[in-house]
Amino acid sequence: MPWSALAWPVGLGLLLSFALEPAVQPRPLPCWRRPAAASALHVALWLLLFCFELAVFHRPWFAMAIVLAFQLFVVLVNNAKFHSLREPFIYQDFEYFLDALKHPRLYLPFLGKARAALAVAGFGAAFYGGLHFEPALSASMPLAAFFGMVAALALGAGALLWWGSRQHLPVGFVPQEDLRQLGLLASLWRYAQEERRHHPLPAAQADMAAPAEGTPLPNLVVVQSESFFDARRLYAGIRPEVLQTFDALQASAVCQSQVEVAAWGANTVRTEFAFLSGLSAAALGVHRFNPYRKLARQGVPTIAGQLRQLGYRTVCVHPYHASFYTRHLVYPQLGFDEFIDIESFRDVEKTGPYIGDVALAEKVCALLRQASSQPLFVFVITMENHGPLHLEKPQAQDVEQLYAQAPPAGCGDLTIYLRHLRNADRMAAMLRDQLQSMATPGWLCWYGDHVPILPQVYKAMQEPDGKTDYFVWRNGVPGAGEKVELRVEELGDVVLAAMGLRR
Repeated sequence: MPWSALAWPVGLGLLLSFALEPAVQPRPLPCWRRPAAASALHVALWLLLFCFELAVFHRPWFAMAIVLAFQLFVVLVNNAKFHSLREPFIYQDFEYFLDALKHPRLYLPFLGKARAALAVAGFGAAFYGGLHFEPALSASMPLAAFFGMVAALALGAGALLWWGSRQHLPVGFVPQEDLRQLGLLASLWRYAQEERRHHPLPAAQADMAAPAEGTPLPNLVVVQSESFFDARRLYAGIRPEVLQTFDALQASAVCQSQVEVAAWGANTVRTEFAFLSGLSAAALGVHRFNPYRKLARQGVPTIAGQLRQLGYRTVCVHPYHASFYTRHLVYPQLGFDEFIDIESFRDVEKTGPYIGDVALAEKVCALLRQASSQPLFVFVITMENHGPLHLEKPQAQDVEQLYAQAPPAGCGDLTIYLRHLRNADRMAAMLRDQLQSMATPGWLCWYGDHVPILPQVYKAMQEPDGKTDYFVWRNGVPGAGEKVELRVEELGDVVLAAMGLRR
């Protein structure tokens, strides 16, 4: 009987799909404690995937195995992400599967060899077992009847999905809590729903104010430094001179302190967009997780666009691929005249696996020297200290040069991080010296996008609170280093106000 041939693989597959959820981190509530609509979404999504595989391969047990193998893979990716970033897998992360193929070094090491091997083995076993041992169901019945049966099952799943979707299960955009309340599949679906909804933008930022007639507009350099934070808060045995220039710039800054950023460990674009737009996570809704997927392409008022209206030439410099996070499409919408990506660093020797901060500083200094009568705004996104740090090896002299007291065992990643952090300090010195040498007024804003991914180090020492460090400095007239704690979405306004460009 055709329908009886589906009953066992469908029933067992759904049972096993729910049985996988206790392995998810953080662990969701049992299905009987969730809203009925959440369980309905889980069943509907699983069935639709099953129907797709069944339509392609015509083997119900094989379809069941493939869908479960894919679900297991998502669970493994979820747990790896939660381990490194304290955040579970969300719908917006599916985009990273393609990025992982284009830029495997950025992603695959965090999954781990064991998880990757388990995922490959799961898919391999499902393919071999299904195609080798199970005959095609369509061979024992008319093809039209087979596809009619698949369509009927898919139609029932679609009706269940429609009903579950119309219940508008509440989500708070706190992924850990939403996953716990709804389960993995239902939370993924709800985040997808929210992204498709129209999201009205908040009111535009405050008006810009042109300086008094005859007053030159100052150049402005903003550096979003990869994984930058003062690691001496983490371990007192780090030599203070690792951040010698940073200390001096904070001491003579207009304002400086710690800054609450929009990301932890990764997801640079969250902090990046918050600085440029001045919009908080609450104002962005589900778009807080990756504002460049949809929201930013609508065109959002930013500090770059506002400075361009005042007559600035606006340039972004990021020594990585322009298509990453689709920045090449987004930045023209955000007010940038030019985007300088890794293509401009082809002849530059890398520092570790990426373009180093010193080479990046040389590029920015050259832009400042070439600046004509038109004022320049340069937004710099560094890359050198991007992980995974555990793929690099400490050098023999590193411990002596970076520590006054050797770190605990198992903290090699911290040594790698400090080696790159010292180069960030050199970059800050080069930018300061260049701005000091210029007759025109110049400002330098510096902040970290997020703390680094150092799970073993945090176990041995302590886990940071996620805040990074910043300063706002001007050439010619030293400040008092006033300590002002900020959120990153406030920092752009603080810079413009200090420059006298806000009404």
